[in-house]
Amino acid sequence: MSDVSQRNEGAPQHPPVPAWRPTIRQPLERIIERLRYYTDGKRDLVVFENGTCVVLPDGLSDEGANAMAKDVLSKIFHYHPDMIPLDMDDGNVLVQYNHPAVNVVLSDVVERNWAEIDRHHQQALAPSEVLITPLGPNVFDEFGKKALFGRCFMFMDAQQPIVVQTVRKGE
Repeated sequence: MSDVSQRNEGAPQHPPVPAWRPTIRQPLERIIERLRYYTDGKRDLVVFENGTCVVLPDGLSDEGANAMAKDVLSKIFHYHPDMIPLDMDDGNVLVQYNHPAVNVVLSDVVERNWAEIDRHHQQALAPSEVLITPLGPNVFDEFGKKALFGRCFMFMDAQQPIVVQTVRKGE
């Protein structure tokens, strides 16, 4: 073990991250299809390995798109990962952030994996994080648990931002 890792052992991670790293995988092609539907096919997207997508302005090259997408994730991750979950008309949950990134939580994936999501949702909170809900601090209904599950993927992608696809509008 290096001197640096020995000195930092036990120190809180900054920025704080949730303990839960879901092994559940959502199909990226379905996430892309849903985002095309939600944006009426009018936006370019960068898709990360765990399904986080960054909605791009028009006219960026692939290199510019990737750079912007990584910057967006970094800003969310390093400042404060505020989330705005939305119940979509198709039964899915869209998790938005204070920058143009989103996670789609597919309803059928949730149904198949509900026991795991329900069991681990409190581990989807970052250390010392308190989210105020109508039920009370850190008390979540089904919708809130789905949103926390989706947000885990943003944390995973922000820590290791691997772009897997750039989706162009109209393609």
